[in-house]
Amino acid sequence: MKKETTLIKNDSLNRKTVIKNSSLAALASTSLPLYAQAKKEAPKQEAPKAKAIIHIFLAGGMAAQESWDPKMYAPVEYRGPFRTVKTKMPGVHLSENMKNIAKIADKLTICRSMTHGEAAHERGTHNMMTAYRPSPAIKFPSIGSIISHELGARNELPPYICIPRIGNEFQGTGYMSSSYGPFSINGDPNDSKFAVKDLIAPKGMTAENDQKRREILNIINSDFQKKSKDDGVIAMETFYKKAYDLMGSEKARDAFDINKESKEMRDRYGRSKMGQGFLLARRLVESGSRYVSLNYGGWDHHQDIKGAMNKNMPDFDKAFAALIQDLEASGLLDETIVLATSEFGRTPKINKDAGRDHYPKVYSVAMAGAAYKRGFVYGKSNATSTEVEEDPLSVQDFAATVYSQIGIDYHKRIMAPGERPIDIVRQGKICQSLLA
Repeated sequence: MKKETTLIKNDSLNRKTVIKNSSLAALASTSLPLYAQAKKEAPKQEAPKAKAIIHIFLAGGMAAQESWDPKMYAPVEYRGPFRTVKTKMPGVHLSENMKNIAKIADKLTICRSMTHGEAAHERGTHNMMTAYRPSPAIKFPSIGSIISHELGARNELPPYICIPRIGNEFQGTGYMSSSYGPFSINGDPNDSKFAVKDLIAPKGMTAENDQKRREILNIINSDFQKKSKDDGVIAMETFYKKAYDLMGSEKARDAFDINKESKEMRDRYGRSKMGQGFLLARRLVESGSRYVSLNYGGWDHHQDIKGAMNKNMPDFDKAFAALIQDLEASGLLDETIVLATSEFGRTPKINKDAGRDHYPKVYSVAMAGAAYKRGFVYGKSNATSTEVEEDPLSVQDFAATVYSQIGIDYHKRIMAPGERPIDIVRQGKICQSLLA
């Protein structure tokens, strides 16, 4: 009652104001309890489980039947040419060419029900890299670029790195500034002369010459900034600054120096491009990089799938198992996500050339680390791998779950050209069943 009297006595308030305030008070009396209840019921934003992601992309479309989801009881034309191997998960088998991975399967979540509708390499790759179907109207940013944009650099390392190089055009920044693009090592870590060129000053470059170059560059950039605020100009300035910072960082040089690893450790991963790439990825996330993309193609097996798998799988089997064991031993697996994916799977039936063709309707991916369950198989394909039988996992749900674990709100919208806000993930949700 006192408050009401005070309002009437105030000369600056007229009858209309009093009515308005009374209305707001009435609204507040009904809405505030509802707001309080909603706030109470809203889930708390937990601290991110993961600090980094290693994403192994096996381009071409790795066959689930010859890897994560063998069909041991199917007719031979569906089963394929390989036997199976028991894993550390009771009752779970992998293809016999994954004998090392079978020993660490109790650290993995294997999804046997990944699905989408894009059967062309480019479109399937776009799906897995961006969580969006391709559109002629807009270029979407890759998961790595989103992470770079949202989380930035850590410990002087580029937030987004590609090994051995950028694997495809969909690993870029899309509608975002190119300053969020990947840093590519452009080399084979298994090469005895391997060095990341962008970390080494040109031959004969003195500190004095370097300083003069920087001063000239700053003058040019300043002049451009006065004349133009174009995103391309700003991105280029950011690019040069990052390059200089990287060249001057002892931490970065050490992280990329794979020769600092012992001979025994390098042998454990395998003396191959893939093996040493996986080892380098571990060094980079350990040192501070947020997202390392490992790109290894050659899985498009339309012919002689047995010969092709016998050629490709040993390096992957050895390197992947060593990576998981290494991360587990150091404690890094608790804060690092490891993903092994492909753009789609292969047809249920062996074709006339003893291979399998493109098939996005059902395929497999593997996950490990952070809050992902350990020793768990999610989803199920039917007896011949023609359909998802239980718990389909969409690309959008896969991506939403990954983002949630590294602390990114996948509902957030990022502004595209033309003042157009775009969801990080559209129509996706966290798959809680994948998480412990």
